[in-house]
Amino acid sequence: MIRSLYYAPGKPVRKDIPPKEFPELVQNPKGLLWVDFVSEAPETCLPILQGFQFHPLAIDDALQETHVPKLDDWGDYLYIVLNYMNAQQNGDAWETDVDELDIFLGKNYIVTHHDHPITALDETWAACDRDIRNLQAGADHLLYRIADNLVAGYMPAVEQIDDAIDQLEDQIFDRPEPRTLEKLFALKRVLLAMRRIILPQREVLNKLARDDYQVIDPKDRIFFRDIYDHLVRLHDINESLRDLVGGALDTYLSVINNRMNEIMKTLTIITVLFMPLTFLTGYFGMNFFEPLGNLKAWTTSPVFYLTLAVIFMMPIGMYIWMRRRTWI
Repeated sequence: MIRSLYYAPGKPVRKDIPPKEFPELVQNPKGLLWVDFVSEAPETCLPILQGFQFHPLAIDDALQETHVPKLDDWGDYLYIVLNYMNAQQNGDAWETDVDELDIFLGKNYIVTHHDHPITALDETWAACDRDIRNLQAGADHLLYRIADNLVAGYMPAVEQIDDAIDQLEDQIFDRPEPRTLEKLFALKRVLLAMRRIILPQREVLNKLARDDYQVIDPKDRIFFRDIYDHLVRLHDINESLRDLVGGALDTYLSVINNRMNEIMKTLTIITVLFMPLTFLTGYFGMNFFEPLGNLKAWTTSPVFYLTLAVIFMMPIGMYIWMRRRTWI
């Protein structure tokens, strides 16, 4: 799908403009053209992008969809790559999709290209359709709106991850299970994927806020600096969540080890209590029938009762001795 929006002072906003008119519309320095390619085949996008006189390398980069966030200055236009991650919890698993947004920013136009629908872009499009003032500030300010919505879209995922970590921490102390470990590693992978996007994207916004570009008004740099501050804060939150996941993982291992130690302790106590009895009964055989040899004294009633007393008193004595040693 190719959708387009064109604003010119004193004229109504035009939509769904034929691509053949794009080169003519960008000649008006007071107008603003926004062309958005959504899930469009490269064969369709290529001739339209060539009509804007973009460099072939920039066009190839936009159509390949394999780049991390970056910014290339081509003089009278900028080629910008931004990433957006959709992270949703599906039961116990997490589904993460990383979308690439390619942007060509000129003095009076902006061209966006992406393979999948992006919520932040749709919100910006709806805002421009609703209020014309979003188009009156220029193409660079429209880029700010897109980037701002893009960064704000991370917060719902961050909140979901934070809630998931809290639930896992409660589960670790109540009823830790092997599935808990899988959930922790899933969260760790999501946070790592988010970090790989945030760091280079933060550098892109830092360049937009500090460097001098022909297509960006110096007075609008402060807006990009605001987004840069949001990304710095988002990176700090990501690091904090990663520390929480790491701490929860250590806690899980400690709890499992403590439970294993308690189990081994209980089994050891049982073994120690019954080991002397096993030796005693094994040595004498506990055979109270009359033997063939001259050992009739061992089969009398006093010996039988004495043996029973030793069998009962020995575990009690062992238990008292281990209590005094603070082993139990």
